[in-house]
Amino acid sequence: MLGLAAGGVWPEGQTVTDDVDAIAVPGDDRGAQQRWAEQLVEQAQAQGVSLVGPGGLLADVTKRVLELGLEVEMSEHLGYDKHDAVGRDGGNSRNGTRAKTVLTEIGPVEIDVPRDRDGTFRPATVRKRQRRLEGVDAMVLSLCAKGLTTGEISAHLAEVYGTEVSKETISKITDAILAEMSEWLVRPLERVYPVVFIDAIHVKVRDGQVANRAFYCAIGVTVDGQRDILGIWPSSGSEGAKFWLAVLTELRNRGVADVCIVVCDGLKGLPDAITTTWPAAIVQTCVLHLIRNTFRLAGRQHWDKMARDLRPVYTATNEAAAKERFNEFAEIWCEQFPAIRSLWDNAWTEFVPFLDYSPEIRRVIYSTNAIESLHARFRRATRARGHFPNEQAAMKCLYLVVRSLDPTGRGAERWMNRWKPALNAFALTFEGRLFPTDQ
Repeated sequence: MLGLAAGGVWPEGQTVTDDVDAIAVPGDDRGAQQRWAEQLVEQAQAQGVSLVGPGGLLADVTKRVLELGLEVEMSEHLGYDKHDAVGRDGGNSRNGTRAKTVLTEIGPVEIDVPRDRDGTFRPATVRKRQRRLEGVDAMVLSLCAKGLTTGEISAHLAEVYGTEVSKETISKITDAILAEMSEWLVRPLERVYPVVFIDAIHVKVRDGQVANRAFYCAIGVTVDGQRDILGIWPSSGSEGAKFWLAVLTELRNRGVADVCIVVCDGLKGLPDAITTTWPAAIVQTCVLHLIRNTFRLAGRQHWDKMARDLRPVYTATNEAAAKERFNEFAEIWCEQFPAIRSLWDNAWTEFVPFLDYSPEIRRVIYSTNAIESLHARFRRATRARGHFPNEQAAMKCLYLVVRSLDPTGRGAERWMNRWKPALNAFALTFEGRLFPTDQ
């Protein structure tokens, strides 16, 4: 065992991994890997070495692994192993090492990079002029997706990992996804979507002065049951049907030839924009939005009873039954809150298509929860920022949120497991549109 110098620091030139040779390196056996890790941790604890931080266990193991990978690459490049007599024949050979500090997920690590005499060695483990491992960039993008500013990310890395990363460097890391975002925004889409949810979110952007600007968003459910975020479109003002027409036209130009049902809020002029783009599409007002707007016109103390009285309306088997149930509801509530009747009369045309569908389809189009949950993530990130200096910064933040959604895939799996009954109902209701006979 190696002894520690005063203060729990390894003697100069020695690290905890100097003793790794005494421990068998595990293969693919997970049990062996676990035992190997336990031995390293026990050794570090016995000798008073911290797990993280400069000179800690993880830093030294990372250093050893990176250097081993570089040595393997050098041997492959030269065609012989280190200290092999073949290297004495006068051809290209090793030429010592140079020190280099790279930023990793556990902090800065100083490594010795091997060199060759001809200067033709191009390592892939740690590339030339590379100062950060890819995991660090992923960490920065994740923090940005959560709404942290470049200054806050820089301070976080300094506090947690003891490394200085400038705001300019962090900005360059996040700017690296701009090309990816541009490609994502114009990618080809599916030919048909059984249902598309559309809505807008307002974000504060400083353009001369700070103002709320609408960012339009659409989510389509594919025939296979995958929820696909079709795009994000920034505007210069508040939400409007004219801009929605431009958005929907772009979707059509990107390949969306048909949509069975478009679920939206009650924005004036929006149904016309939808049917202009896809004449066969059914415009469905979000029933949940309609119910929430009903509650807004009444006192909170009435909401529970009002919800019970309203439920027979949107669970009715057909339009006639729904109209009868609504009249009963109106007799109880509309004298006290007359604006509720006007609200439902204006929305009735876009509400009644909901009643024509089977319970499987109703469950899918009842609300815009699919897009509202996305907007909740957007708001969490944008609220932390307060406002953005320009449109590009806001778009970058929103796109990073999109990239970070459902990292395990479990959410998509749950949704697709529930999709098959709805797909059968859609296929029967919109016969010939989901699966064209000419394909």
